[in-house]
Amino acid sequence: MLVRKVPGFVPASSWGLRLPQKFLFLLFLSGLVTLCFGALFLLPHSSRLKRLFSASRTQQPGLEVMAEIAGHHSVSEQEPPPNPAPAAPAPGEDDSGRLVGVLRRKGWLRRTRPTGPREEGNRVSALRPQEESVRFSFDYNSFRSRLRHPVLGTRTDESQESQSLVRAQREKIKEMMRFSWQSYRRYAMGKNELRPLTKDGFEGSMFGGLSGATIIDSLDTLYLMELKEEFQEAKAWVQDSFHLNVSGEASLFEVNIRYIGGLLSAFYLTGEEVFRVKAIKLGEKLLPAFNTPTGIPKGVVNFKSGSWGWATAGSSSILAEFGSLHLEFLHLTELSGNPIFAEKVRNIRKVLREIDKPFGLYPNFLSPVSGNWVQHHVSVGGLGDSFYEYLIKSWLMSAKTDMEAKTMYYEALEICLDSCQVDKKQPTLTLQKRPLRVFSDTKLGPEAFWFNSGREAVATQLSESYYILRPEVVESYMYLWRQTHDPIYREWGWEVVMALEKHCRTEGGFSGIQDVYSSNPNHDNRQQSFFLAETLKYLYLLFSEDDVLSLEDWVFNTEAHPLPVNRSDSSSVAGHRH
Repeated sequence: MLVRKVPGFVPASSWGLRLPQKFLFLLFLSGLVTLCFGALFLLPHSSRLKRLFSASRTQQPGLEVMAEIAGHHSVSEQEPPPNPAPAAPAPGEDDSGRLVGVLRRKGWLRRTRPTGPREEGNRVSALRPQEESVRFSFDYNSFRSRLRHPVLGTRTDESQESQSLVRAQREKIKEMMRFSWQSYRRYAMGKNELRPLTKDGFEGSMFGGLSGATIIDSLDTLYLMELKEEFQEAKAWVQDSFHLNVSGEASLFEVNIRYIGGLLSAFYLTGEEVFRVKAIKLGEKLLPAFNTPTGIPKGVVNFKSGSWGWATAGSSSILAEFGSLHLEFLHLTELSGNPIFAEKVRNIRKVLREIDKPFGLYPNFLSPVSGNWVQHHVSVGGLGDSFYEYLIKSWLMSAKTDMEAKTMYYEALEICLDSCQVDKKQPTLTLQKRPLRVFSDTKLGPEAFWFNSGREAVATQLSESYYILRPEVVESYMYLWRQTHDPIYREWGWEVVMALEKHCRTEGGFSGIQDVYSSNPNHDNRQQSFFLAETLKYLYLLFSEDDVLSLEDWVFNTEAHPLPVNRSDSSSVAGHRH
């Protein structure tokens, strides 16, 4: 068809549009595309679409072992400022503000989807945007409702308390704790421990660059003794100054019992989210220690490289160290929703259950490479002690359903009683009390002692005669008091209090002594963190009612940090029923 060229006439395109119309159409189309494309990034829940256009982040060393669980990523290495939850409610307080979600475990854990601002009633607060990798939430109200006793016991009117002497003794121990904390805060705040004679701080190399061991170890003792101002000081330091981006080599055992145990305990006592988040992040940093052929962890982990180091006994792992992780790691799984922590310690249990045991007992050194015993020396004292402690405590913490742990413990106990020729029909608590009491010039016990030819237990050389503020004797008094209520244990405990005051208290804090058999001993210039975590806590409990941190509700780890008995779904915690 012939179209004539008429002045002012523009022929239409093949779409039937003229050039001005085409320009307007394309302009409208480009605007529509831009609007839709931008909406992908601006609409809620669009983070997955953003990842299509964003470069993936490089995984950080040591965290590659963490798997995603139900869409939740492992805790990132970068430390965002924690978002603390409100303080712990009193037991029985209204529970209407619980987080909404699907129960992960009956009554213990809830997994929540991202929500808007934290609701007023929530006890465990929502995480800040930069903390979205810690999305597993814990139903703190439900946990508190299952405790059989108030955490701090039944509150009594002290003006009507009949045992005025016991109350005065308890207050004295509280004053010792306040003095220990204030001395540390004044001269060594943020350091691992206080040196009271020189009035400065001590760091050491045991914790791989982590700081504030005394602060973490003191949290639950400060809370227990209701030293509220001091507890808030400790909490503020954890929130603002406790950094995990360290690069040294650390003792797996010591970091676990002091730092992980202290943070877990502080969370369970208070519900403050900062403690839960820090515990999980630090727990992840310990996982590379398990990257061995057998899964038995090495004693030292390098925080920088994520590799595992070597135990002091050459290529061996020490029974008391790798065997004292069970309580804390099960609770890390409870609070994170990540099964990897529980899997690691259950594998340790499996290896020990299946391995040949000379004399039916567990030697002190095991190769994490071959899975064989390095030698056959057995001890229920140093190098082996807390392994057996954690077996019986694992059974207690599982509400007595972890029968595997109970069986392993009683099998070992049976052999020990046979080898010691003890009358197994005689009730344990009717054994003679006399050896439990300390006989020395200072009324403080030595680091090691021996029973020889019917004599009193004594250290046989000067290198065994020192006392570094250890808690084991008063720990025994506390347990025996609660089982028998025999007043002799409080009498002996008070002797220890007076001895500490006389021989260990200095102007700048409490210090260990170099010879318990000297009437005027020299000091070692160390206020150990476990003095605040254990010794003073056990003394305080010795002079408290039985429902204060009741043994029906709590199990103490080997650093005296209370962890709760799990009555919600004990089979999942114990792992096996036998």
